[in-house]
Amino acid sequence: MNLRATLPIALRALLVNKLRSALTMLGVIIGVGAVIAMVSVGAGAQARVTERIQSLGSNLLIVISGSVTTGGVRLGHGSRLSLTEDDARAIEREIPSVQVAAPSIRGGAQAVFGNLNWSTAVYGATPDYFTARDWSLAAGRFFTAQDAAGTAKVALLGQTVVEKLFGGTDPVGQTIRVRKVPFTVVGVLERKGQTGWGHDQDDVIIVPLASAKTKVLGTSEANPRAVGAISIKVREAETMKETERQVRALLRQRHNLQPGQDDDFSIRNLSDILEAREESSRVLTFLLAAIASVSLLVGGIGIMNIMLVSVTERTREIGLRMAVGARGRDIMVQFLVEALTLSLIGGLIGVALGLSGSYGIAHFAEWPVLILPDSILLAFGFAGAVGIFFGFYPARKAARLNPIEALRYE
Repeated sequence: MNLRATLPIALRALLVNKLRSALTMLGVIIGVGAVIAMVSVGAGAQARVTERIQSLGSNLLIVISGSVTTGGVRLGHGSRLSLTEDDARAIEREIPSVQVAAPSIRGGAQAVFGNLNWSTAVYGATPDYFTARDWSLAAGRFFTAQDAAGTAKVALLGQTVVEKLFGGTDPVGQTIRVRKVPFTVVGVLERKGQTGWGHDQDDVIIVPLASAKTKVLGTSEANPRAVGAISIKVREAETMKETERQVRALLRQRHNLQPGQDDDFSIRNLSDILEAREESSRVLTFLLAAIASVSLLVGGIGIMNIMLVSVTERTREIGLRMAVGARGRDIMVQFLVEALTLSLIGGLIGVALGLSGSYGIAHFAEWPVLILPDSILLAFGFAGAVGIFFGFYPARKAARLNPIEALRYE
């Protein structure tokens, strides 16, 4: 008996008890659907985290000024301005793998346009800051080195500030007041979205560094050239670790820190953060898929159970087939095909259910999902493997029946 003849016989046997076959497939359907939906949700979350962190800038190191301790209380990184503009120039000049090193300072201020106002973050930065952050323009222009040198009162706005102050009006060329100082809007930045930790990157006004120090945020009395952070863009992603090591060594030398003495700055390697977040997301995805796979195993046990019942019910039929010349392997193939057919049909329905569930989650829960073809193939293939694995024992039991005893079975 060949496979072409066995398949119709198996299908007819399954159609005799439609409800029982459908209930048997239910575990496989739920298992396959759950695996696809859970992997899609996990992959979507991983992609969202990657997108959010990469929105900060690619190949980016951020050096932050150190902390200050007052009365035994540490106020956190950036509370003491231990970095300077000269540090940024030295990093860019002395470390070949660094493309740009952009110093910046940050503060909060009320921005006013007409009768509207908005409290936002104000950054003072050099033109290289936009290169370091991979930040492009939506309209207008960047401020230039001449603007920075001349402490020009020009500003670039993030999308959130544009929405709050201008609505649908074009802000380029308009004048806003930041702490009562008039600034001309020369450009609007492309939308960056939120960071991985929920900070709105578009809620920002960026002005030339010298202008921020002299007109808005003020300077450090101890060192007028002090800055809060330095954004470093590295030329090649493969050199991030080595560049971080070189930056740390250079700054310790420039700050006259002795061996064993703590750094008066901190370096954030966004590649490390990205890898850690991606690894966490991968672990979560595998965990969700493993939990969902339990349904497939339960479905396989259901298939074994029903196939054993089927063997018992069809004992006389098996005896008749053997009596007219069917071999044991023909009987085994027939029952294996039945088990495999149950699992594959359940797998196909489960794939459709999983895809529908994924799109439903994306639509109603507003949760990112990413459909992976590999997960569909894996879930469907696993469903087939479950059918063969759990169908083997009932099939072998049927193949080993004694024809004479089978014919006399009541």
